[in-house]
Amino acid sequence: MRVFVTGASGWIGSALVPELLDAGHQVVGLARTDASAAALAAAGAQVRRGTLDDLDVLRTAAAESDGVVHLAFKHDIAFSGDFAGAAAADRRAVEVFGDALAGSDRPFVLASGIAGLAPGRVLTERDGVSGPAGGQDGPSARMATAQLTLSFADRGIRSSVLRLPPTVHGDGDRGFVPGLVDVARGKGVAGYLGTGDNRWPAVHRLDAAHLFRLALDHAPAGTVLHAIGDEGVSLREVAEVIGRHLNLAVAPIAAADAAAHFGWLAGMVGLDIPASAEATRELLDWKPTRPGLLADLDEGHYFRTR
Repeated sequence: MRVFVTGASGWIGSALVPELLDAGHQVVGLARTDASAAALAAAGAQVRRGTLDDLDVLRTAAAESDGVVHLAFKHDIAFSGDFAGAAAADRRAVEVFGDALAGSDRPFVLASGIAGLAPGRVLTERDGVSGPAGGQDGPSARMATAQLTLSFADRGIRSSVLRLPPTVHGDGDRGFVPGLVDVARGKGVAGYLGTGDNRWPAVHRLDAAHLFRLALDHAPAGTVLHAIGDEGVSLREVAEVIGRHLNLAVAPIAAADAAAHFGWLAGMVGLDIPASAEATRELLDWKPTRPGLLADLDEGHYFRTR
């Protein structure tokens, strides 16, 4: 297939592009910057210049493709306080893709998230598929766009939603786990909130990329998929590995001190958001083969000075 990929030069996209090329697909990647365009060209992909706000570019690229994988999201403005703006841009892009692909039976795979959908219990692929999505802040906004994507199955699109955990790890990660490492270095202690029993799901970047390719090739219309390698790793276990590698004490941090200690991570460190991928593994015969989060931490690359 000729596959249009947004976010193609990003953390997951840069792993997905070679995965698709190795499977015999052609890849057209959306590039916002010169650096992104150069990286895509070097990887063997064709380049389509534009952003998520260039709706005509998105429409044309989708219409000219045999399938679309939508990875891009405006994380920069989302994490700076305008999640509603990022979610609105994502919604507009998805609406354009739906119009461009309607009636074609072509695949459309949307990257979404699991955080906040079922805190405190194991989230499954059956959760969050129907019912009110809520407002436009936080997970509810992305959930509404995911539900829209699933509804494309009724418009002749082989649509699927692939939910990702907050922790997509691997060598080169610049997300939450390296943030915890940086906090430990700066504070001189590897901390966890309260008892540290709360759990984060996780997946290796290369395993996630493989699942995106399987979804593009094989996922039935209207399918929810979970890219989950570790169902739930306790934050205390993560802190213990960080403390061992940095030769630091491991200690609990009181909730009242969370903002001062963890900074921008304070809203994440107390989340208990385990998730399952049992249905996904059975449906697509997806078998994660890369190291889990704790094993990946023990490989040492998270502790190189950046």
